[in-house]
Amino acid sequence: MSVIVVTGANGFVGAHVVALASEAGHDVWAIGREPSAPPTVNAHATRYSSADLSEGWPISEDVDAIIHLAGLAAVGPSFSDPQRYIEINSRIMTHLGERLLASGAPTRVVVVSSGAVYTPTESGTVTESSATAPSSPYVVAKLLVEQQAHYYATRGVDVIVARPFNHIGPGQSRGFIVPDLTAAVREAAPGETVPTGNLRAQRDYADVRDVARAHLVLATAPSHRHSVYNISTGVPHSGEEILGAITDALGRDDISTVVDPARIRPNDPPRIAGDSTRLQSEFGWRPTISWDQSVREYIDALPREHQEHRVVDPSAGK
Repeated sequence: MSVIVVTGANGFVGAHVVALASEAGHDVWAIGREPSAPPTVNAHATRYSSADLSEGWPISEDVDAIIHLAGLAAVGPSFSDPQRYIEINSRIMTHLGERLLASGAPTRVVVVSSGAVYTPTESGTVTESSATAPSSPYVVAKLLVEQQAHYYATRGVDVIVARPFNHIGPGQSRGFIVPDLTAAVREAAPGETVPTGNLRAQRDYADVRDVARAHLVLATAPSHRHSVYNISTGVPHSGEEILGAITDALGRDDISTVVDPARIRPNDPPRIAGDSTRLQSEFGWRPTISWDQSVREYIDALPREHQEHRVVDPSAGK
């Protein structure tokens, strides 16, 4: 049985990684900023450490693998606080890397970056060899952490970089397309127009459980032929398709939308998809849960009152 540490364990992806690793028979140690872990993590982790990883690495024992998810992880807010994104994410990687250098332990580290690091291509599909570009402070921070990971690899640390593309599914919090559109639809009055960002943009949406499984595959594989792996489905879908799946699941055929210019991101490419041939051919990983099933199961996992749309008395306030 391997000991696997999951940083950012209380987050959207982290909770799924903890559960999946435990179910696979691993001894899972979880790390989160919160004083205690939520029930979804407590049910599967054998140990929990509450720590601010930007201040230091909290575990003194050697472990078999670390799946490093901790850090500031949303693109939008990074524009208003760029230095914080860069400093915190980089400091965490420094503390982790220096701890492993000092220990000399043969610990596998999966550093989770993002598919957002790539320069958009004419085809809209990118491979691990495609060019990268600093399109947001979030991406600047991710590219910096990747460079740190490569540096520690040259010092003998067993580091792999994972670049997951957009992921959705049960447990995701606000600030991302499926939770935000779901909330807007269920809170809208009948016939109300909902303001949105650019719903024509196409993105590669994988289910969070498939992404978590890919992280675990990379963490436990005996060896790797490459240092960077995309995690993606290869097939993009538009925000309009996402919205359609949400309105179908909620039974709302009375929703219309309008683009809010304030929600349009700078340098937003029309189509992004990731080529995960490298991951699939080397390890046999495949996405197994469709994007529309992910949307339905996200909504099914919400508290019952969040699944029902608000019914407004048209005479109210008159």
